[in-house]
Amino acid sequence: MEDRPHKPHRPAQSGSKAEKKGKGKEKAHGFNEKAFAPKSGRRADRQGRRKVEKDQTRLHVPLVNRTPDDEPPPVIVAIVGPPGVGKTTLLKSLVRRYTKQTLNEAKGPITVVSGKKRRLTFIESNTDLNSMIDIGKVADLVLLMIDGSFGFEMETFEFLNILQSHGFPKVIGVLTHLDLIKKAATLRASKKALKKRFWTEIYQGAKLFYLSGVLNGRYPDTEILNLSRFISVMKFRPLVFRNTHPYVLADRLEDLTSRELIRTTSGKCDRTVTVYGYVRGTNLRQGMKVHIPGVGDLDMKSVTKLGDPCPLPDADSEKRRKLSEKKKLLVHAPMSDVGGVVYDKDAVYINVPGSFTRGNGDVPQGEGEQMVTDLQDAGRTLDDAVAQSQIRLFGSSSRHLALEDVHMDGVESSDSGLDDDEEGEESEDGSELGSDEELDEEEGDAEVDMEKLRSDPRNTGRTTLRDVSRNIPSSSKKQREEIDFAESDSDLGDEDAEDFGVSKRARFGDEDEDVDIPSDDVGSDLDDEDGAEWNPSSSNLPHRRRRRKDWMKLIYSTSLTPEQILSHGGESEAEKVNQDEGDDDDFFRIKKKDDLSRGEELDKTKEALKEQDLKQWEDDDMLESIRHLFITGESNLEETGAEVDENGEPYEEEGGDFEDLEAPDESPEAGPSSSRDDTETIRAANLAAKKEALKRRFDEEYDDPEASKLDFYDEKKEEMARQLQLNKAEFEGVDEESRALVEGFRPGAYVRIELADVPCEMVEHFDPTYPIVVGGLLPAEERFGYVQVRIKRHRWFTKTLKTNDPLIFSLGWRRFQTVPIYSLDDHSIRMRMLKYTPEHMHCYATFYGPASLPNTGFCAFNSLSGNTAGFRVSATGVVLDIDRSVKIVKKLKLTGVPFKIFKNTAFVKDMFSSALEVAKFEGANIRTVSGIRGQVKKALAKPDGAFRATFEDKALMSDIIFLRAWYSIQPRKFYNPVTSLLLSNKSAWTGMRLTGQVRHAEGLKTPLNVNSTYKKIERPHRRFNPLVIPKKLQAELPYASKPKLMKPQQKQTYLQKRAVVMEPEEKKAVALLQQMRALRKDQVARRKEKKEGKRIVHQKKVDKEEAKKAEKEKEKKKEHMRIAGQKSKRQADLEEGRSSKRRKT
Repeated sequence: MEDRPHKPHRPAQSGSKAEKKGKGKEKAHGFNEKAFAPKSGRRADRQGRRKVEKDQTRLHVPLVNRTPDDEPPPVIVAIVGPPGVGKTTLLKSLVRRYTKQTLNEAKGPITVVSGKKRRLTFIESNTDLNSMIDIGKVADLVLLMIDGSFGFEMETFEFLNILQSHGFPKVIGVLTHLDLIKKAATLRASKKALKKRFWTEIYQGAKLFYLSGVLNGRYPDTEILNLSRFISVMKFRPLVFRNTHPYVLADRLEDLTSRELIRTTSGKCDRTVTVYGYVRGTNLRQGMKVHIPGVGDLDMKSVTKLGDPCPLPDADSEKRRKLSEKKKLLVHAPMSDVGGVVYDKDAVYINVPGSFTRGNGDVPQGEGEQMVTDLQDAGRTLDDAVAQSQIRLFGSSSRHLALEDVHMDGVESSDSGLDDDEEGEESEDGSELGSDEELDEEEGDAEVDMEKLRSDPRNTGRTTLRDVSRNIPSSSKKQREEIDFAESDSDLGDEDAEDFGVSKRARFGDEDEDVDIPSDDVGSDLDDEDGAEWNPSSSNLPHRRRRRKDWMKLIYSTSLTPEQILSHGGESEAEKVNQDEGDDDDFFRIKKKDDLSRGEELDKTKEALKEQDLKQWEDDDMLESIRHLFITGESNLEETGAEVDENGEPYEEEGGDFEDLEAPDESPEAGPSSSRDDTETIRAANLAAKKEALKRRFDEEYDDPEASKLDFYDEKKEEMARQLQLNKAEFEGVDEESRALVEGFRPGAYVRIELADVPCEMVEHFDPTYPIVVGGLLPAEERFGYVQVRIKRHRWFTKTLKTNDPLIFSLGWRRFQTVPIYSLDDHSIRMRMLKYTPEHMHCYATFYGPASLPNTGFCAFNSLSGNTAGFRVSATGVVLDIDRSVKIVKKLKLTGVPFKIFKNTAFVKDMFSSALEVAKFEGANIRTVSGIRGQVKKALAKPDGAFRATFEDKALMSDIIFLRAWYSIQPRKFYNPVTSLLLSNKSAWTGMRLTGQVRHAEGLKTPLNVNSTYKKIERPHRRFNPLVIPKKLQAELPYASKPKLMKPQQKQTYLQKRAVVMEPEEKKAVALLQQMRALRKDQVARRKEKKEGKRIVHQKKVDKEEAKKAEKEKEKKKEHMRIAGQKSKRQADLEEGRSSKRRKT
């Protein structure tokens, strides 16, 4: 054993050990694979191409994002899924995550603030197909919920196909009910299969979240936190249709119709309705026609911009946030029960949980509930309590507070002194308490008592609005921008008290005395808090309106002196009344009659010239100052110092400068020299700017290396950014009202839209779980006509679509039913009608409906009912160009038979019924069954409809003659909008039905036309005469072409009739052969019999084995079915209580 040689050690060449050792050696030698180029040139080329392809897949067609960046509208997050999948639970969990509030009942849009620059509007979609279509058109982000324990369902695939037609937004998948899967391996396999299918439908790498179970009615906080973080950082790309149409997702609806009109008409009258919501898409202009899906086209009576009920956080709100913890997070959900406040269609309900009666003392009460119950025991009012109290405002006060009779104006000023910001913060959830009608009633009641209060001598309060403006006594002191409010009186100090009561002063002309100038911004900043009422001299200040004066109107539209304008003394009573009527916060005023004693003013298109206005043109200095502006004044350019080029020509600026020559000089000392200096300065600045622009353009073209590197994508993005900057600069100095008149209300504005002539059923059957989308219509979309689209039947829809069968289209904002005609382009010659849509191929469809822009996607349905079995999306497609021809033709075959035949001419009958019809078809091509072509010539006198026709060859009496023509058809003018929101049961809308469906519902039989039944066709056998060639022609033919015709054989030949006599040897040989054949035949028969016996024995053995095998299979199948039954029984026990009525794909 010891003398045997040992085997040498062979190190491992492969496997984990070799890899470990190899890595160690590479590290020891300092090998870095990233520091070296690929060893293969082909591989390097492949890697380079792959990198370029990845870069190109990132790029997309640049689109202009019309949403403003400063205040964008809230992002619409739609939660979609089949019933019982957990949509409401997810909605409540997300709202709880953002607002720390728990919703008892989530209905309608719910807007929350998710960050510094982003708000989210959550909306839950029910399983009605109409709701899924509407939400698919407006949603920016879709949370697609899938039951992980069940799989994909039909509603999920239908909604994805709707999204593909109307512009695909961002989609995030959410898997729920994963806690029902107990085994880890099964859970892993289910997640993998569902993710693969989800990626197939969306795109590879689509985000999919997993929600395990439900804790305390919500999903786990960590999982919701991960989902909310992903939502908050998601970027959205503008979609084409939404980027060209304004729309509003209504979060509140009110009926403004007169109650008396509703009562007299029993509710069956058109209503005036207001809807509230954020503008999205593009600008919403006044007078634009709108469409509400499910209701129809409506006219906007007015559009008003309101304060944002759910504003983005700013510096001011952040300060308030520190003071009040209740205003930490904001939620705006008028249709839900946020904070116990529920908005109905015409009222506001405050839900008070529990009992607030004094007898219920067993229930523990909080501080707020205790206050409510204490108010029930109040024996006297607050006025009486204050009047009998001994409250002193300051410790050094000699008298206590006393309650006096206060004039109504004073009450109004103290009560209504809140600013708009404070009014918007009255409720914690940001909602507005009360409606417009309630405010009008209150104002009406207050107006009734005005005269009584004024005539009462005891009312000694102020009769004008108080002015609480603070002004500076001199220019040396800096005006304070805000008012400091303190918790105590001593915090403000004595310095602030000295500033009150001091006003601005101005001096006019040569007067020696100064004139008091009241502040133009009266009460704009001081009414924000209640502390403003404690100003020392607030009772002595004049009572002004809480709005700025219109300086433009006062200066240019009146003939007042500057002293009257600044002292408010020149306003006429009519102007004051107009201002009172324009202010929404004041009472209604009785409109006074116009003063008819004034002289009638003449209707003039030009203002009359006054003689004193023309005297200024006699001043030589003034004429000399403008001489260089004319052609005759060029010689003085260089003397005045104006800019000239090398030719002595004056430079021409873009746009020039404007000089108001008619305006009087402010100071006589300035004279024409000062205006000339200003003109020269402006001209020099314009020239410098022009030179700078030319230099920049030259540098971009020749010197700037970075500009030459811009590709098409970057160039387009830079161009769009430049255009947006120009648009922003154009409207920078324009106020909000003028800008709204010019360009409409921008996206992000919270508006109130008043709609007239709304069907009463919309208000009566209003359901907040169904979304209300107010979509703006472009001018081209208001007209109706024939629309041509490219359509394809969906591959999952089982039935073939037939021409002139009603189909429901979802096109643009509208949903309507129409009857399309399908056609195909026949070699670019004609549009040939198709009776049915082709299989797996696009075709054209033409129908009557609203005009839409080209490339607008649509989807079609045969029925919107939820009871329809199978896939409901029947077809998808896009709108084609508007200028395409809509002339559709179908094939028409006319048949006739000849009744008289000549050499190449025949008389044909039974094709037309009159000579007039023949005249229309003169020159038409005809053809016989045997393929002989011909032409229609002239009509015959008798019989009616017969005509003469010529053919290439002689026609036969048995031939049938065809005339193939094309007949033009037009689609039926049928347009039936889907008015699902006008029904009490929104999913029960039914449009026009097929004839077969009507007969089935009515129990009618299909009428039978005798001429339309198929009959057995019996065609007699035709006998043709033989071809006869004249003998004279046969003699001239060559031999190969001569007919070789032989008579049939009459006699037997020699070989047939001769007798055969065999020799004796031949007879012996024939007998021997016969014997050998007989033996062979017998041998074969015996062998076959023996083989058959063996086969029968073998078959019996095989049958016996098969019987045993079948018995074993039967036992095995029984055992398998027993185990499967037990498994299904356990599964049914686990799923007890869940809905089993589901449609599985």
